[in-house]
Amino acid sequence: MKVILDAGQIDRTIEHLVDLIASRISPDNVPAIIGVRSRGEILAERIADRLSHRLGQQVPCGTLDITLYRDDLNAPRSSGQPLVRTTEIGFDIDNKTIILVDDVLYTGRSTRAAMDALMDLGRPKAIRLAVLIERAGRELPIQADYTGYEAEVGPQQSVQVNFVESDGKDEVTVA
Repeated sequence: MKVILDAGQIDRTIEHLVDLIASRISPDNVPAIIGVRSRGEILAERIADRLSHRLGQQVPCGTLDITLYRDDLNAPRSSGQPLVRTTEIGFDIDNKTIILVDDVLYTGRSTRAAMDALMDLGRPKAIRLAVLIERAGRELPIQADYTGYEAEVGPQQSVQVNFVESDGKDEVTVA
C-alpha cells in the first residue's frame, strides 16, 4: 500500500478545489453542495464550510445516498442486501447549480447513479462534479469539472480515501 496523499496534502487539495469552485461562481448564483455517501459526504461538508467562509455566506450542503440507483445492485455476483441510508438535502434543488461531490472518479457509474437520484428529487439549473481523486478508467462519458488530484493508477490497483471523520486519519492510498 502506497500513500499518495497525506493529511497535509489532502488539506491543500481541498483548498485547491475550493479555489477552483470559487473562481467559477458568480455572487448572484451561489451553488449548493451535495456529497455522495459516504466519503463524498465528508468531502462535501469540508468544501461547503470553506466555501461559506470564503464567500461570507452560508453555502447549502446535503448528502445523497445512491444505493438504489446503482447499476450493480442486482448483479449476479452481488452479495447480500444493500445498505440503504438516508438522503439528507434540506433545501430545494430546483433551479440551483449543484456541485456534486465524490471522493474518487473512476468508471463514472457512481456519478451517473448520483445524477439519476438528483433528477428524481428535482430539476437543478446545472450539475457540476467535484472529486478529490480522478483516475483513468472511465466506462461512461463523465468528467469532473473540479479535480483535486489526478492519480496515475493501473487498472488492477485500487484507490482508498480515508477521512478522520470516518476512518480516524486523512490519507489516500493505492493498493
